[in-house]
Amino acid sequence: MAQHRGAADSYYNDSGLQQSQQQPNGNGYQQPHYPPGPDLKAQQPPPNYGQEYQMPQTAGDGKQTFDQAFKLDKPKYNDLWAGILLILTFLGFVAVSGLSLQGYASNKSLSGGGIYHAPNDFSLNTNTIVLFAFILLVALVFSWAYFTAARAFTKQFIWITGILHIAFGIGTCIYYFYRHYYSAAVVFALFSVFSIICFISWIPRIPFSVVMLQQTMDVAKSFGHVFLVSAIGGIVSVAFGAWFSVTLVAIYVKYEPSGGGTNPACSAGSGGTCSSAKVIGLIVFVTFAGYWITEWIKNTIHSVIAGVYGSWFFCAGKPGGMPSGATRGAFRRSMTYSFGSISFGSLVVALINMLRQAVSIAQQQEAADGNIVASMAFCCLGCIISLLNWAVQFINRYAFSHIALYGKAYIPAAKDTWTMMKNRGIDALINDCLISPVLTMGSTFVAYLCTLLAFLYLEFTKPEYNEGGKFTPVVMAFAFLIGLQVCQIFMTPIGSGVDTIFVASAWDPEVLMRDHPDLYQRMVQVYPKVQQAIHA
Repeated sequence: MAQHRGAADSYYNDSGLQQSQQQPNGNGYQQPHYPPGPDLKAQQPPPNYGQEYQMPQTAGDGKQTFDQAFKLDKPKYNDLWAGILLILTFLGFVAVSGLSLQGYASNKSLSGGGIYHAPNDFSLNTNTIVLFAFILLVALVFSWAYFTAARAFTKQFIWITGILHIAFGIGTCIYYFYRHYYSAAVVFALFSVFSIICFISWIPRIPFSVVMLQQTMDVAKSFGHVFLVSAIGGIVSVAFGAWFSVTLVAIYVKYEPSGGGTNPACSAGSGGTCSSAKVIGLIVFVTFAGYWITEWIKNTIHSVIAGVYGSWFFCAGKPGGMPSGATRGAFRRSMTYSFGSISFGSLVVALINMLRQAVSIAQQQEAADGNIVASMAFCCLGCIISLLNWAVQFINRYAFSHIALYGKAYIPAAKDTWTMMKNRGIDALINDCLISPVLTMGSTFVAYLCTLLAFLYLEFTKPEYNEGGKFTPVVMAFAFLIGLQVCQIFMTPIGSGVDTIFVASAWDPEVLMRDHPDLYQRMVQVYPKVQQAIHA
């Protein structure tokens, strides 16, 4: 079995290429010298690059496992503290959910048995649970339909996404103005204008993005269990969304003090007395836990799929072909050595999303109270937080692809991957690829639908607890959260495939040109700058 020193100097003996002589530079790593070939330039990997990165090992014509193909030099549970903290947070969520559901169940008659005529007129009740059930159903159906559209209409997928997103955003904005719900109308108007500007600027980059999407779907249809992972992840996200929704309502039922202090759930079972401060504290905690857990689900799926696409990129062109059990091997590594690193990266995003959620609720509340200046200030703050979230998500996507294949800790993986991609010139390709923003736009479209459903439901059912619309911003914000997270989890495998191809091309562009010449030629045909960028 041939051992290869690194991505930058990986030339496989079994494919007739000799490994080049190495000369040390001042940084102590081996600077590769490539054999002559068309359009090849000297490449500059990061310091110590060849010492840290082990490329897939070949085993002749025999099959190898994922762990053999991407062998860890020193198997280690990285970022263990983050993994332990996630487990503790999950257990805390279970405890809060159990106590709240106990209070809800012991006073179920107070919350009503359906949509109408609930005695509880001071907090969320069974009416809200029915609403969240509808929202989960809509999120599930439209997320799966959107994923299916990516498979069936790959060439038209980007156009379909952009047009639907813009049209629905404008239509929703007009409807909110018509119903005099001006806070939501202004937000959707800003989103729609921003979406139009973005989509117009994207048009020249659509052909390149279509090539990458087509390649991703082709690999998904032929290798691994990409579609199965997407389906399982979507079902898990919907199940957790249902649990989260019921817990959210139960917290209000159990701990919200009534106007006359007559909430019988306050004294039911354990969990303490009622107070508005307790409700706020518990809602903040379960929202944070919900964000962190769903981000962890999404990033675990990403890491599993990255293992599949990494196996295809590095091994499909070799005599042994794809490693056996690539999906299982990547999942096992994500749940063991990389569990803490995935938890760490997910925590960062969860904190940012939690802050963005709070700002969104505050903005809608201020607008509902007629405080336009404060509403605009919160809207601007929300935009800044969204940009921060985009930047962190951007780094995470490629760091997790690295972690999936090489089991490195989160921060070193993020730093090394970004340095490597800039040195290779891959960052220029990423900036011109629309797959990630398109999938985000599609997920936002589903979130729009869920938010509109929540608004219409509250308007037509007119629950007693929502007199004056005091709970409308909160319910709409959580409807948006549920729809967005469910669709993002469904669509994760598509984005993961594109991200991993970019990262793998940065690790070793020679593999792209040598083992996947059809993909490389199609990339050059629609985006000639690939020839310069990939060798920078």
